[in-house]
Amino acid sequence: MNLTQIIYNMKHVMKKLVLMSLFFAFIATYAQDKRSLNNYREPGQAGINVFEAPKDTATVAFDGVKVRIGGASTMQFQALSHENDGTIALKEIGSNFNLPTANLDLDVQLADGIRMHLRTYLSARHHVEAWVKGGYIQIDNLNFLGEGTLSEMMKYGTLKVGQMENNYGDMHFRRSDNAQAIYNPFVGNAIMDAFTTEVGGEIYYRNNGWLAMLGITNGKLNQGVNNPDVTSPSFLAKLGWDKQVNEDLRVRLTGSLYNTAHSSRTYLYGGDRAGSRYYFVMEDVEAKADRPFTSGRFNPGFGSQLTAIQFNPFVKFKGMEFFGIYEIADGYTGTVTGEKPSRSFTQIMAETLYRFGTNENFYLGARYNTVSGELETGDDISINRYSFGAGFFITENVLAKVEYVKQEYNDYPEGDQLRDGKFDGVSVEAIISF
Repeated sequence: MNLTQIIYNMKHVMKKLVLMSLFFAFIATYAQDKRSLNNYREPGQAGINVFEAPKDTATVAFDGVKVRIGGASTMQFQALSHENDGTIALKEIGSNFNLPTANLDLDVQLADGIRMHLRTYLSARHHVEAWVKGGYIQIDNLNFLGEGTLSEMMKYGTLKVGQMENNYGDMHFRRSDNAQAIYNPFVGNAIMDAFTTEVGGEIYYRNNGWLAMLGITNGKLNQGVNNPDVTSPSFLAKLGWDKQVNEDLRVRLTGSLYNTAHSSRTYLYGGDRAGSRYYFVMEDVEAKADRPFTSGRFNPGFGSQLTAIQFNPFVKFKGMEFFGIYEIADGYTGTVTGEKPSRSFTQIMAETLYRFGTNENFYLGARYNTVSGELETGDDISINRYSFGAGFFITENVLAKVEYVKQEYNDYPEGDQLRDGKFDGVSVEAIISF
């Protein structure tokens, strides 16, 4: 890279940072009211441990279109080191700040019972330009068709339609979504990060703690009418129970299914285009700033077919909290079903937190995450991660957290840059979310 290119890139980054700063300063100065919307997950501390957007929390009578402008800005200081067996040289990394990430959220009450959500990534690890993540319309009643229309049915029902974050598993409600990292008590997401945005719809039924969801998508991350008939619809389902048993105890248990029968490529474990929190770990010397952008994660690389099942227990007793993942995923490597033998992977995660202080604004936590299965080469491998973290809500909308992480790669074949690989160290993250 010559001097002219370096100066151009620096000017581009500085311009983006200035625009981001002006935007968030404008939002903070041009103060809005509480801006609560009906059946809406709050973007600050009040949204912690909220999974699906709540039902029947209507507190504001509809008196016209109401627009809520929000967003998030997040910065990390990374002090990680990595190593492998030495066959392939890894990129030299040190301790420094990463480029801050930023989101812009628009949430609009369009009518009584109809809410729209749209998220734009203003700055992300992967892309240098702002781009839309996705959005949806959520319908909680049909009063816009006439007062009381199908009220008994809609008392328990919700409909979501859009190109949106599909509701597979419960971890996607706790993961960091680019700059929106306030719901995640740790810095990183799961090793096998189940997240995708596809065009589709989801129908919900909720009654007395019981939750049932059925969904269908077109199975595509990038939309278009070209290449017809290469991808079949994907189906989703979730069944669970979530109950505040008493003042001190809450219990939630869900099971989720995602199935794609035929596809040119499955995106469930490769749908996040924002990027990993662990920058450049285990990447070779040729790695560039925006690619590869998923360092520290693992994509099993299923092609034409995928069936994934995830179970998620969640228990909160006073300040103690447990969340877990047990997941099985299997599919084919090639683009034609049966081209290569089916492979499978298993993921287990256990996360324990203790929240304390005024309004539980402090927490300590530990997380164990492991993934094991068969690579395309036929080798059986495993990846183990240990994380220890702590956080402090400075205000309801500002969180500072620190994490120590250690990740180990086991039984990778000779010639693979992950053979005998590991990375460890400390990351510090600050989040503003409003």
